[in-house]
Amino acid sequence: MAQQQDVDAFTGTATTGHEWDGIKELNTPLPRWWVWLFYATIVWSFGYWVVYPAWPMVKGYTAGVFGYSTRGQVETDLADLKKVRGGKAAALATVPLADIARDPALLAFARAQGKAAFGDNCAPCHGSGATGSKGYPNLNDDDWLWGGTLAEIHQTIEFGARSGHAKARASQMPAFGKDGLLKRDEILTVANTVRALAGLPTRPGIDPEAGKKLYADNCALCHGADGKGNKEFGAPNLTDGIWLYGSDEATIIDVIANSRASVMPAWVGRLDPVTIKSLALYVHTLGGGK
Repeated sequence: MAQQQDVDAFTGTATTGHEWDGIKELNTPLPRWWVWLFYATIVWSFGYWVVYPAWPMVKGYTAGVFGYSTRGQVETDLADLKKVRGGKAAALATVPLADIARDPALLAFARAQGKAAFGDNCAPCHGSGATGSKGYPNLNDDDWLWGGTLAEIHQTIEFGARSGHAKARASQMPAFGKDGLLKRDEILTVANTVRALAGLPTRPGIDPEAGKKLYADNCALCHGADGKGNKEFGAPNLTDGIWLYGSDEATIIDVIANSRASVMPAWVGRLDPVTIKSLALYVHTLGGGK
């Protein structure tokens, strides 16, 4: 005996026989156009398997009739870019930095290339506008730990700072507190002396003469007797109001007690020489190059 088909009383549509919590599933067929579109995608997939790389093999994969790959497309695009850049790119490789800076057309080309490279490689630390942040220098001002000339900027980018490269910028401020070189009250006194050098208010009761002596004995060798800094050691100027980590008393105490050892990577070997030159020219023209 044939089973009677269940029909929904409200819609008049047959059901599948499935029911959940009193809700019956209607047996509504898909629209015909949707079904044919689904079949078309299946046919399309077979064509895609033949034309493009698709199936993994024991060694490699099926290359497809077109032999297309995203890596190959990138290589093609880069080759086309080199053709577009043409002689200007070749000139960047041979013309000295100073001469590029004096050639408006070549400088504009280098800055455009440097700006793109900066966004890809430098912006994560220095910011997209090169304004820096706590622990990362602002490249728009005129305060340079290792020098702001074209040659000095180029060297810093090429070999980095404390990067481990043999030619990297390298210096190390002693951890006066952690290494037991100064007592806690002496560190407090020196911190206020440093603030006084920058024209910042100091804590009442601090002996300025004692602070000057402590500074002369422990800090002046690198930062200078007047606190103007020394780019040979990467020692910052303590009088200009520009602070890499902050100028409040607590931060200065922390720096004196525990030191800082920020690292900038060496870009030689990671970026080609032309890109490094372009970066140096771009950074130099941001507003703070000397």
